[in-house]
Amino acid sequence: MSSRSEIQQTYTVWDLPSRIFHWVNLLLVVLLLFVGLIMLFKPELGITGLAAKIKLKELHIVIGYGFAINLAMRLLWGFIGNKFARWGTLFFNKEDLKQYINAMKNNNTPQYIGHNPFGKIAIILILLTLLIISITGLIRAGTDVYYPPFGGITQEYIAQKNVDPASIKPYDKTGVDDKKYAVLSPYKGLAGKVHLYSVYFLILLILLHVVGVVLAEIKHQPGIVSAMISGKKSLKSSDKNE
Repeated sequence: MSSRSEIQQTYTVWDLPSRIFHWVNLLLVVLLLFVGLIMLFKPELGITGLAAKIKLKELHIVIGYGFAINLAMRLLWGFIGNKFARWGTLFFNKEDLKQYINAMKNNNTPQYIGHNPFGKIAIILILLTLLIISITGLIRAGTDVYYPPFGGITQEYIAQKNVDPASIKPYDKTGVDDKKYAVLSPYKGLAGKVHLYSVYFLILLILLHVVGVVLAEIKHQPGIVSAMISGKKSLKSSDKNE
């Protein structure tokens, strides 16, 4: 006869919007990284010319809009979604983390309906990084090729007197006030650097997240990956944690 701790119970954890965000976000991040790599290595790939450069940036931006919209919807869902989608579930104290680390050291297998403490840290860092990437990406879209929401503001600022801001074209100084462009340039460059290094940091976080999930799936709590598809988790331990 199975002991109580071995009785398996199934819990509904990740609601449909949370699961859609997760997989759509993964797809869009992969696409953005792919296009971004092409942009970084244009000369090596034999891609030359201003038109090709602009088209690649426009493709990156269009995918980025989808990424930003998906992220915005997830941020909103954190206030109105189910219990495990809400931001409150990501909060934990030092004692929670200490107990989890001690349990792991003692080869115990603590069961969590939602994220374990390490998972919560990972999700917080990933979401903050995604937000920084989204904001800086929109800034660069507006200052590089004058796409919304900051493109119109940028064109109005750098346009010479009596020049229609809408006539300002990407990488074309015709009608541009050089002094104002020089003022804008350092901020544009800073946004670009923050964007790029945030992407590098995101890649590191994703790798650590994948390793953590795989280790947890194998050693501690099977079904973590499938739960992000079905929305349900089955726990064997009666000593479950929210």
